[in-house]
Amino acid sequence: MYTHLTLAIYFIYFCLGLIGIGIVSLFVLKFNHLHKVKKNQQYLQKHQDYFKFIQTHLNGPSELPLPPGKLKELEGRVIQEKLIGWIEQFKGEYREKLVKLCHDAGFVQKDIKLLDSLFYGRRIASAYRLGGMRAAEAVPRLLTMMKNERYTPLTIVVARAVAKSAENEEQLKEMLQHLLRHGKPIHNMAADIVMETQLDASRLLLKLLDDENPDLVKVALVAMWGQAIPEVVPSLDRLVGAEQTDVRAEAVKLYLSSNPVLKDDTIKKLMADKDWEVRAAVAKSLGSLHAAGSIPLLRNALKDANWWVRNNSAESLAKLGETGFEVLCQIAMNGSGVERETAMYHIERAMLQDNEHQKLDQMVAYNKKKLLYERYFGVAERRPVRQVAAVGGDYTA
Repeated sequence: MYTHLTLAIYFIYFCLGLIGIGIVSLFVLKFNHLHKVKKNQQYLQKHQDYFKFIQTHLNGPSELPLPPGKLKELEGRVIQEKLIGWIEQFKGEYREKLVKLCHDAGFVQKDIKLLDSLFYGRRIASAYRLGGMRAAEAVPRLLTMMKNERYTPLTIVVARAVAKSAENEEQLKEMLQHLLRHGKPIHNMAADIVMETQLDASRLLLKLLDDENPDLVKVALVAMWGQAIPEVVPSLDRLVGAEQTDVRAEAVKLYLSSNPVLKDDTIKKLMADKDWEVRAAVAKSLGSLHAAGSIPLLRNALKDANWWVRNNSAESLAKLGETGFEVLCQIAMNGSGVERETAMYHIERAMLQDNEHQKLDQMVAYNKKKLLYERYFGVAERRPVRQVAAVGGDYTA
């Protein structure tokens, strides 16, 4: 009995010792952090004149001078971070001069050596700084790092460093291959990373569209949103009929965003696509394209099993003038179930939105819709728009 009691006492002492060590460690870490912050402020103040000199001589013909004196490790890191911040802000000749200054000061070479560190955190930190300094000579090492190490969220840091520093399109493509080979759904993030390159991204995106790797194709499609590239249309025509569902959906969305002239057969084929994202994208675009001839297709799409297809179809009908609005009114009167609720929601929404217009043509259009509304439902009342999602119990989206 006494033996067990003695063991319990020793165990309590051991736990108290661990707690004490933990508390002391926290105080030490806190002290070191505060000391580092204080030293950073001191070094920033110490080199304030040097920073002002760099800023005032960026547009001069001469090279920028190196930091004065022999720098301590933390002191050099403070100056390096200041230069990296400017590199991120400036472009063109200013950025090139700052990048050269980082090379001349030895910051790039020091961080390249840190890529061999045994500590993963140091390798990631050095990769981040190398990307900030646009260190082209570090790209092969960074690519090897991506190839040999397993994927973690910090892999994004290395990929972004490669994108910022790459000298050719092949390096960017290799970076994407290493980043996407793990099967993670990060295509949007990969597209954002690619667009940080200093190279002509449009040429790379055109090449990726014709690549056999569907992941690279999807990244190109995502990255092309908002970019006017006429040369991409032939590739999009091919991808609209691709076998991969996600690739086809992204291709259709991008193709429709360019406001193409769609043939009736093409519209029918896309509206009958097995992928709901394709059907929803087409239904949404028909209102913007003012494709009045597609009203029957949109009418039938209100019975679609997917919520997004129904919602986009009703929204497009509301945009297609009196004819489209009257079709919604007929569905709201004579339809049933989810199609009726969807139609009613967009009718009420259109009445509230159109009433806010002040231009003459918009007021005329609103008055025509108001007459149609009163013909079917009586005098319009001011009431809140009902929530269509609350009716029908459809969760297919």
